[in-house]
Amino acid sequence: MIETDSDGDVCVVTLDRPDHRNALTPAALDDLESAVDGADAPVVLLGGAGAAFCAGADLDAVADLGDREAAEAFARRGQRVAATLAESESVVVAGVDGAARGGGVELALACDVRVATPEATFAEPGAAIGLLGAWGGTVRLPEVVGLGEAMDIALSGRVLDAEEALRTGLVSRVVDDPRAVATEIAGNDPAALRTIKERLRDDGDRAEREGREAEAFADLHADYER
Repeated sequence: MIETDSDGDVCVVTLDRPDHRNALTPAALDDLESAVDGADAPVVLLGGAGAAFCAGADLDAVADLGDREAAEAFARRGQRVAATLAESESVVVAGVDGAARGGGVELALACDVRVATPEATFAEPGAAIGLLGAWGGTVRLPEVVGLGEAMDIALSGRVLDAEEALRTGLVSRVVDDPRAVATEIAGNDPAALRTIKERLRDDGDRAEREGREAEAFADLHADYER
């Protein structure tokens, strides 16, 4: 279900269940968490096999959850995987090629950089089936695209193509080959990449963040060579 391949300074993690549009079962979520946690490359590229990026949660698995406790545990499991992507020491790039739906969008939202191919599409269809994006979707979506756009996307369930995803800020680039973006980022200094990611994701008090930024600069400067 999850394939991992090292390509120089890029670790490629592929959701590999193309006959199910790479929908994620509970076991697959655990495998994805392990794959990202175990990556030691400066950059991780997350992608999907076949014609889809990720259809989100496997709906058969969702139907089999049984009770409220199991449903909440499944949501927290997905949140944990999303947190692993966000908190990885590697820069994590979501390379969305084809459909990203529900949990697939949420995993992409947790990544540091999101790029799409021209064939990529995005949607949060939870409202149509009486559910919601619970892998951090209602938290991260407004943080990324703003509250107004997030309300529109999540409440309508409409499909965004790559250009609209770019316009809303859901992705930062539309490219033919997401691996090229991952390779471009991996060409930078690994320590600087880790530090910049950590600083940009710091959501504390502004003055404290600026203090940590200055300290981080001094730490990097110790190894700086002109």
